[in-house]
Amino acid sequence: MRILGIDPGLERTGWGVIEQNGNRLSFLAAGVIRSKPTEPMAERLSRIDAELSKIVSEWKPDETAIEETFVNKNAASSLKLGQARGVAIVAPARAGLKVAEYSANKVKKSVVGVGHAGKDQIGMMVKVLLPTAGGLAADAADALAVAICHAHHAQSNQRHG
Repeated sequence: MRILGIDPGLERTGWGVIEQNGNRLSFLAAGVIRSKPTEPMAERLSRIDAELSKIVSEWKPDETAIEETFVNKNAASSLKLGQARGVAIVAPARAGLKVAEYSANKVKKSVVGVGHAGKDQIGMMVKVLLPTAGGLAADAADALAVAICHAHHAQSNQRHG
């Protein structure tokens, strides 16, 4: 099973693709979709949509997983992040993919074993679990962590479902 993981953000949307074969996970690709705060909102959202659509077309994932966002104290920031997340959900859904959603704590617990792990700990564990995924930006590593979380939970659901 091929899984696309997405760490949504307006300035930086991380993405990562892994292959799951039984208990074995393999790194395929990862990157970050970037936009500038000075660009119009519609242009920024359109870029996220277009880039994720290209990634789905190129890597042909079987399933997609996205990190749920937490609410910031700043309502405007939360709203903007929600818009980016909505676009990040629609792009794979338009291609007919199911999109699973996981809380940040569930992702961290699945990958690191602790629900309040830091970005550096997540990056280190992603490198341990996917040794060929070296030198990644934090957002790409976070997206791979979301994909790994989905692989663990999808496999668990298949066994118990």
